[in-house]
Amino acid sequence: MRIGLVCPYSMDAHGGVQAHVMDLATELISRGYDVGALAPASEDIELPDWMTSAGDSVAIPYNGSVARLSFGARVARRVRRWLADGQYDLLHIHEPITPSIGMLALQSATCPVVGTFHAAMDRSLARGLLSPMATPLMERITARIAVSEEARRTLIQYHGGDAVVIPNGVNVGPFADAPKDDPRFRGTDEAPTISFLGRLDEPRKGLRVLADAIPTVLESVPRARFLIAGRGQAQEIREELARFGDSVVFLGGVSDEDKAAMLASASCYVAPQTGGESFGIVLVEAMAAGTRVIASDLKAFSDVLGEGRYGALFRNEDGGDLARVIIDTLQDATAAQARVQAASQVVGRYDWSAVTDEVLDVYDMALSTAHTRVEPAPGSRTMLGRLRDALDD
Repeated sequence: MRIGLVCPYSMDAHGGVQAHVMDLATELISRGYDVGALAPASEDIELPDWMTSAGDSVAIPYNGSVARLSFGARVARRVRRWLADGQYDLLHIHEPITPSIGMLALQSATCPVVGTFHAAMDRSLARGLLSPMATPLMERITARIAVSEEARRTLIQYHGGDAVVIPNGVNVGPFADAPKDDPRFRGTDEAPTISFLGRLDEPRKGLRVLADAIPTVLESVPRARFLIAGRGQAQEIREELARFGDSVVFLGGVSDEDKAAMLASASCYVAPQTGGESFGIVLVEAMAAGTRVIASDLKAFSDVLGEGRYGALFRNEDGGDLARVIIDTLQDATAAQARVQAASQVVGRYDWSAVTDEVLDVYDMALSTAHTRVEPAPGSRTMLGRLRDALDD
């Protein structure tokens, strides 16, 4: 069976949806499925053999960030050609209502379509305007997946219907196996390290909130060190924090290996995002790395952290409360370690091996409308597949 994956966002930028599509494709291929993928990408971007470029993209403000999308007559022709060449048995489109190649693929699809919805937002003028026009397209989607309850809520709010909630996947292994004593990032009881990861000049990532908390934390824990990783300048905040010297270190962009080592070696990880988050992949990565997690009490983050059982929560956009929770986390090691231990018991549910099983069950449901079955690779059995085989026997 041939599965076609469509990513609406450009591979020129490294975002959560792009990583999701790449990781899902890799897992499906490892199980023996025939997979092709389509995504916007410039000519100088190296893509896997199974991914096709839909051409260059245009940067558009979207959901508190900047999305790079592709559309237009030329792009539409490329999408139709990719569909015709691929002869896919099932199409899996991510963010199918985002005005990009996913919407174009949905218009031209002749096979069952699974749509995955990633975005979570309280108010969106663009979504509100698109909603009436999107109704005929939504009817073409055979089965829907939302990556979180917040993404499901957004889908229902703007487009009606419902979706199966399947979380974002994470390759747990590289984080669980990452070195926990990297001298660049390692914290101790006397000199703890607090890590942050996010685009520095994107306000919703919460660097401003963290900056507001730093003075209070350093008053209480003078030898603490803040490790701030991520691209972007945020010059005003850099200048503001320069007075703390080596207690605040800007690392710039980091590799996947360094990210894992930082999360595993730091005393705790802070996610101060202020909104626009539907899941929180980095929370799961930090949980897998075995570090203490602190996050704003966004609904999506609270869901991942079990309402505080797997990580500590602070009031969103409140730097003072963040400072309090960081200090408590560093000083109450028993409670913090209990949360780490609890997180280690549940993080496996987010591994791609488990998530892909759930996705294949949805593929099974979608294909059943065409009287077609997902044929699993040897040794790979989905829940629906096992139930169906039992009934067949």
